[in-house]
Amino acid sequence: MTDTPAATLSIVLSQMTQSVGDLAANVDAMRAVRARHQDADLILYPELQLIGYPPEDLVLKPALADRAARLLTELAADTADGGPAMLVGSVERDGDGRLYNIVALLDGGRIVATRRKHELPNYGTFDEKRVFAPGPLPDVVEWRGVRLGLPICEDGWFPTVCAHLAAQGAELLISVNGSPYEIDKDDRRLTQVFAARVAETRLPLIFLNRIGGQDELVFDGCSFVLNGDGRAAHRLTDWEAEERVTRWTKEADGWICSPGAIAEWDAHPADIYDAMVLSLRDYVERNRFPGVVLGLSGGIDSAICAAIAADALGPDKVWCVMLPSRFTSWDSLDDAAGCAGMIGCRLDTISIVPAVEAFDTMLSDSFADAAVDTTEENVQSRIRGVTLMALSNKFGPMLMTTGNKSEMSVGYATIYGDMAGGYNPLKDAYKTTVFAVSRWRNANVPRLSRNPVTPVMPDRIITKPPSAELRPDQKDEDSLPPYEDLDRMLHMLVEEEASVDDVVARYGFDRGVVARIERLLAIAEYKRRQAPPGVKLSTRNFGRDRRYPITHGFRTA
Repeated sequence: MTDTPAATLSIVLSQMTQSVGDLAANVDAMRAVRARHQDADLILYPELQLIGYPPEDLVLKPALADRAARLLTELAADTADGGPAMLVGSVERDGDGRLYNIVALLDGGRIVATRRKHELPNYGTFDEKRVFAPGPLPDVVEWRGVRLGLPICEDGWFPTVCAHLAAQGAELLISVNGSPYEIDKDDRRLTQVFAARVAETRLPLIFLNRIGGQDELVFDGCSFVLNGDGRAAHRLTDWEAEERVTRWTKEADGWICSPGAIAEWDAHPADIYDAMVLSLRDYVERNRFPGVVLGLSGGIDSAICAAIAADALGPDKVWCVMLPSRFTSWDSLDDAAGCAGMIGCRLDTISIVPAVEAFDTMLSDSFADAAVDTTEENVQSRIRGVTLMALSNKFGPMLMTTGNKSEMSVGYATIYGDMAGGYNPLKDAYKTTVFAVSRWRNANVPRLSRNPVTPVMPDRIITKPPSAELRPDQKDEDSLPPYEDLDRMLHMLVEEEASVDDVVARYGFDRGVVARIERLLAIAEYKRRQAPPGVKLSTRNFGRDRRYPITHGFRTA
């Protein structure tokens, strides 16, 4: 190692996944990357790569911070071999017990410098102020004669930290991130947020992000390098691990990155489908389920869920079950069989008629003076849920839930029935989104697929009117507005926090209809609190993004 100013640099961007809490696995993965790039000067890893992001309250365990400190020292010792330095995200606890989100520069067998995250996000899915203390405005790090500015994730989303580093004489900004996917966020990071930091400072910038699923979040990568003139020198692929070697030269006006590959990031709705596939894959595999089981009704929601599962895990790990009642149409039976055949997964049929008749007999005295209503419909859904859970318990596959965001918004789902399960890839997808991704998947094979076949469902599944088939000739639009209208209302009420009058003013919908949808949205909160997790796609998913009281009386109409 030398402090003589370098004229050239080789910096490796390791866009990789993480295992939250499995520090040993994360260390092994970082060491493997370093072993592949012994000629590099510096290897970069994503935010909190040592412990995994987001750690939530797990990071409050003193033993985790202690283990992280020990392993960081061991990683630093690796760099005594004269090979590349490493920039590693971890945690640090001070003498007063405060925890910090840090990056550590490891070189020459020791921890050369650490910098603490200054801007702690505390909105939407982020709760960093709950577990971390904010660090001071970070100083520049002198390394091998180069002045590095190290803004950590949120530090780069606002001007203050980068402006401070530029004023201190930083020559290169390196921002390691744990930035989860949202629709259109990849472009916003590049062309708006970090392009603005480059324009303000006139400094080149490296943006490195992680990939992979973590519970309800999924990370899309989409890392990049911007030169000081704002032009992209590199764009890494989305959704997949990549180790990109970047070459830097010190010129009269600063460091310049030589141009490299500019990856094309998946557009809509392919990116949404990618998010569903990768999140489900990591959730199932990291929780050690042998596969999944789901009810295949012949409808579009369960059909696309079966396709997502087969793409994520392989068709041999997807077990579909048709659970017909006396209201199930022959078309639905045919469509379910057609879908399973196209995907190549197992399909069993278990009639719920005997169980429905048993419940009718059991409840006949209690229900003798009551008219038939949705109660009898919900019994059917709950019988299906119990049946599928029995298969899951007996044989081990995780039960997938298949309800979409439109249904969950207005409570058009049966608690302890079709809401039963371990994970739902459609939880944050409106019905119109379900139609869009289904059409796309029927015409395309996703890059992440472990089941490269197409189409994956009969066209009739996409074109026929949606129905729960819990009573004769039932259609969703008997109870709800057309999905195109419903989703416009819901997007304003949920994502935009708009009032009933706002919705009416924009679209001209009947005010009474919008007021009814707002009421349904409010009273279904208790159901959503008990729903399984599912991947975040939008800016306002149900759960961590949108935390409403179950019991409240506020309405805008």
